[in-house]
Amino acid sequence: MQPCHPSFRRHFLPACRALVCGLLLTAFSLPAIAADKPVVRMADKSWESIQVHNRIAGFFLENAYGYRMEYMTGESIPLVNGLIRGDVDVDMESWTENIQEIYDKGINSGAILDLGSNYPDSWQGWLVPTYVIKGDPERGIEPLAPDLKSVYDLPRYWHLFKDPEDPRKGRLYSSIPGWGVTEVNEKKFKAYGLDKKFNLFLPGSDAALAGSMVAAQKKGQPWLGYYWAPTWVLGKLDMTPLEEPPYDEKVWKTTHACAFPPVQVNILVNAKFAAAHPDVVAFLKNYKTTVALNNQILAYMEDYGGDAQAAALWFLREKPEVWKAWVSESVAQKITAVQQ
Repeated sequence: MQPCHPSFRRHFLPACRALVCGLLLTAFSLPAIAADKPVVRMADKSWESIQVHNRIAGFFLENAYGYRMEYMTGESIPLVNGLIRGDVDVDMESWTENIQEIYDKGINSGAILDLGSNYPDSWQGWLVPTYVIKGDPERGIEPLAPDLKSVYDLPRYWHLFKDPEDPRKGRLYSSIPGWGVTEVNEKKFKAYGLDKKFNLFLPGSDAALAGSMVAAQKKGQPWLGYYWAPTWVLGKLDMTPLEEPPYDEKVWKTTHACAFPPVQVNILVNAKFAAAHPDVVAFLKNYKTTVALNNQILAYMEDYGGDAQAAALWFLREKPEVWKAWVSESVAQKITAVQQ
């Protein structure tokens, strides 16, 4: 029998799995949903890790606590503003420093509550494939920029990263429109004087940004851009971060010409929702993961067609020692029973 085409495995099969999982979960979940429990509206931003966390948390809230779930698609700034207004209830990944002004507004006004870190060891910055600096003998790639260490070295090597749409300059891939970090990258870009030798390119989606990195790796070509961890990409590809001046609060508040600050990837909730639903707050306060764990989850998600629900179910099945620490024994028994 001829094997199925990769696109079939990547798109059709995961969709079937998701449909079957959804039907099974609905069948198990309906008896547990109380009529007086509202819908919990999750900020379903455009990157994979938050989408998985939403569905992990949603599985608990639906199957053990009786809530119904809604995943509200959008980008950071609009959804955090929605959290402040009360249009959104929960944000599982704040990436606080990227939205600092809006975050401060919400906290200081008492409109949102910060429940603490989802994972404390996140990272973000600019990076290149390691073979650009060190080469890759197995692939026959010679070092192209052996002295490239810092963002300040980039002007000397702009020609390696030529913009296909404007070959007079190099291209630096930024984050996508609507993300809070996109404005930060623009300020860094100008503060480091890179606008003289480079164009700042905004991909249309997270998938496009990751895809550009993967495509360059497959061809052994140079690539320069922004990315963050945890992600499946950095779990699978050998990339080297470029050095920046150490983080300095005064510099950060003016030009951003320094390394990203330690990033708070925290769980935020609307304050009025929290007051009305202390059981949700208690659960989310205990919700804790790590970058290493997230990389595992996201690698699974990538291998199985980008299905966040499938990745959430994999985590629940494979990592009970993690999630059982979040909940009482009775809740753990409910979650175990639903999975069987």
